[in-house]
Amino acid sequence: MKTKYLSLVIGTLCTGMVATATMASSHREAPNITRMPTVDSTDFYAFNSYEEGRGEYVTLIANYLPLQDAYGGPNYFALDPAAVYSIHIDNDGDAVEDLTYQFRFQQALPGEDGEGVKLTVGPEGNTRSVAVPLKNVGGISADDMSAVNFLETYELTLVEGEQRTGMGMEVQDATMGGTTFSKPLDFIGTKSFGSRDAYADYAASFVHEIAIPGCETNGRVFVGQRKDPFVVNLGKTFDLVNYVPVEGDSMRGNGDGEGFPGGITQDAGNDDLGNKNVTALALEIPKSCVTGDGNGTIGTWTTASLPQARILNPQAEFNNTEVNGGALTQVSRLGNPLVNELVIGLKDKDRFSSAHPSDDGQFLDYVSHPSLPELLNILFKDAVNSTLGTNMETLAPTNFPRNDLITAFLTGFEGVNQLSTVTPSEVLRLNTGIPAKPAAEQSPFGVAGDDLAGFPNGRRPGDDVVDIALRVVMGRLCYPIPVNGEQTDLGLCAPEDANTGEVAFTDGAPVDASMMKVSFPYLAEPLPGSE
Repeated sequence: MKTKYLSLVIGTLCTGMVATATMASSHREAPNITRMPTVDSTDFYAFNSYEEGRGEYVTLIANYLPLQDAYGGPNYFALDPAAVYSIHIDNDGDAVEDLTYQFRFQQALPGEDGEGVKLTVGPEGNTRSVAVPLKNVGGISADDMSAVNFLETYELTLVEGEQRTGMGMEVQDATMGGTTFSKPLDFIGTKSFGSRDAYADYAASFVHEIAIPGCETNGRVFVGQRKDPFVVNLGKTFDLVNYVPVEGDSMRGNGDGEGFPGGITQDAGNDDLGNKNVTALALEIPKSCVTGDGNGTIGTWTTASLPQARILNPQAEFNNTEVNGGALTQVSRLGNPLVNELVIGLKDKDRFSSAHPSDDGQFLDYVSHPSLPELLNILFKDAVNSTLGTNMETLAPTNFPRNDLITAFLTGFEGVNQLSTVTPSEVLRLNTGIPAKPAAEQSPFGVAGDDLAGFPNGRRPGDDVVDIALRVVMGRLCYPIPVNGEQTDLGLCAPEDANTGEVAFTDGAPVDASMMKVSFPYLAEPLPGSE
């Protein structure tokens, strides 16, 4: 794993690249996207499937529509029928997609007239057939969906080659036939669905087996509401890091208070997303159908696009609220977590949302001289020196350009998650040849926790990317890390470059694989609107 291409990394700095020192997840990450929550990507995951018996598959999950309150009725959280939601795969390392899975959504009301469920209201001789205002008019189960008053479906297209010019092919339902897939209603509440377990059974009926063009083995797809898997001390983090971001116990979860004086300790109460849901677009695809002619490592990311023009209908009706036209325009993008929130400058956030990985050179300064470590230094240096009786000139790493961050997030580690061609770009890289670890054996610290199957080699739902990224941005890779049980010097920078590189930085909001499911689509069931 030791990096042998430092001269290559330094050289590529001259041609430009984008910073991806990360800290959390993408919720309302750029000014423009806050106005379009249905196309706001929140998290992206790519990992070797760890469900028993699925070792020859990869799972890709793109979450959208952030900060969903479970009680958000009566319309809850449908996706945008005008949008194209995409999951991209680069398998040769040129930072251009070779495969793209596109999701397009439709919505409809049931009934022969397409006007939904109606009730007969009024006395005999003076009745009216009146449409109901709710999305369901009675109990719903996996065996009986007759009370559903809103239908959301989608079509899935595989594009081979560049998304705009490649060949598009329809993905089919391998069990039922056809190219239209159904999406479950959001978890309105336990009265509507009976119980949490009953909703889980209902949602599971929307896991579809898919026949993928050109692929000899079937895959699976699921689109639906899930509990937000991301765990983060969101409010305090963006309030100038309104806590001491260092472990307050001797070790994570010990509860002994013997860590950094005044440091934050792990507590589920620190997770500001603990009561939020998201909408997940999940794919499970055979490895042999994503790797192409490369070396088995893939680069992945998700985007959402909208037509350039939207003209509102002054007499809006269901499914006739506007006219959309013009070329599809990318408005959301996500590979590694929280790039846009804490790396890209405010003036360039909307530009990053619309940029392609192959054009990431325009964001060079955000990588070579990242601002987040300096902000943490400004906020905490005096307090740390006072508490410890030290006289450190800076808490931030001093190695410029930050080749440790470039390797972790832009080029990948040689022999671990580096593609056959190295093109610095902001994508999530996954080595499909590294076996998945069962949930019980996963380290929430991924590669830094002696677990090569975790972040930044892809990203699993139980990887604590906040803590990992905080430590990496503050210089953890300047010190040896465990690789297959052996401390390994990566040669990216030296301990003297990072005064706090071995400090246990944390936001105090713990996450691990035990909080997720152990089978596709892996993310936990959504929270109910009431119970």
